[in-house]
Amino acid sequence: MTKAVHGVIHGKVIQLTEELGLAEGQEVQVFVRAIPPSASWGEGLRRCAGALAHEWTEADDRILEDLRQERKRDSRREISQ
Repeated sequence: MTKAVHGVIHGKVIQLTEELGLAEGQEVQVFVRAIPPSASWGEGLRRCAGALAHEWTEADDRILEDLRQERKRDSRREISQ
């Protein structure tokens, strides 16, 4: 079985983000590739987008940023009594 899984380093321990489904004590071979920190949340989205990453544009980043800002705005109306 070969599977790519994300994890986080804690000293000499790598904490995986999901279960591998292997038996306790099973020996494995590990290859580690560091994921560079994202400059912005758009960079993380590009990494996750997979096959569509090459189609992502700065306009898409602006659209998502506009949506994020719109969600932060208070849209509640005053109730008159």
